[in-house]
Amino acid sequence: MSEERRLPSLSNRQEDILTCIVQAYSDKPEPVGSRYLVENFQLNISSATVRNEMAQLEELGYIAAPHRSAGRVPTAAGFRYFVRRLLQTRSLTRGEQSHISERVGTLQSGMEQWMRRTAALLARSIQTASIVTPPVSQANSFKHVELISIQGRLALMVLVLNSGSVHQRMLTLAEPVPQNKLGEAAKRVNETCADLGARQVRLRSINLPMLEREVAELTAELIENLDNNRARYIYRDGLSRIMDSFADEEGAQQAMRILEEHTVLNALLTELLDRLPPSDIDREDVQVVIAGDGRYENLSRTSVVLSRYGDPDRMSGAVGVLGPTHINYGHAISTVRYVSNLMTNVLATLYQDNVEDTGQLNI
Repeated sequence: MSEERRLPSLSNRQEDILTCIVQAYSDKPEPVGSRYLVENFQLNISSATVRNEMAQLEELGYIAAPHRSAGRVPTAAGFRYFVRRLLQTRSLTRGEQSHISERVGTLQSGMEQWMRRTAALLARSIQTASIVTPPVSQANSFKHVELISIQGRLALMVLVLNSGSVHQRMLTLAEPVPQNKLGEAAKRVNETCADLGARQVRLRSINLPMLEREVAELTAELIENLDNNRARYIYRDGLSRIMDSFADEEGAQQAMRILEEHTVLNALLTELLDRLPPSDIDREDVQVVIAGDGRYENLSRTSVVLSRYGDPDRMSGAVGVLGPTHINYGHAISTVRYVSNLMTNVLATLYQDNVEDTGQLNI
């Protein structure tokens, strides 16, 4: 269990004060003092009472005193508590929606321009770096396998995936197997593993005879390798804003490393979108990862607001922003969600008009 889950809940007054500290720090990343809170927020309590509550919040790990400053700043745990329990997201205004729709709601200029336009819009709207990936097909799944006797103990495995790709592998069998037996083995694998991904292929093939299990295991390994090496091309924008959006140089450098190293970013996107269950601060269709959530050391000073767009069963991509932990989460979540929904609708229309039997888009 994470440290944040073990920390106790707050009183209503403490939640109000934490909300004010987060809002003040997000507007201007400087330590927030009790006097500032009393003068700028309608708390209707004295500075002394605010100081006492802030001392409790600090003891609980939700805020901290940088150096010896009289003010306090939200910790990663404080930001997570705020996003998970206190944040009230709002829908974008009609003006904001129209502005986004005019620039994102069409694919007439082609996929590449659509990606670049969306990335630029997100970066400007949230004033941080944006991440957009083109839609890619679903994870590979089994369709059909053939086993062909070559000579002696050698056999050729021909694997066809639902994506249409064909893969061949040479097998060295424990002993020679006639073609009719190979055909029967392939038939059993086909009946057992139809339309399954790598993990399901392994689970379903446990009770098959030895030869069929070996074929299924090799199939699962091949599908797994294809899925793990499925690199996404990443469109980014707002890199010039990164240096200004962080309160410290180390955080800005960390964000730049993530954005510039596509291998790291691809691995992160794959894990967030394809492998992890919804996190404890998942905002419905938008996932929020604050300071790495204790799982990603390379995100320890940054936050990611990310959503999947498209149809996960056919073709989907990622859209989101990466920035400091003090970004405006409400605005970021609402904007990413709206852009994601808009892109999903565009792809749905495109599928309806242009998808061929192979499942490939005509763009």
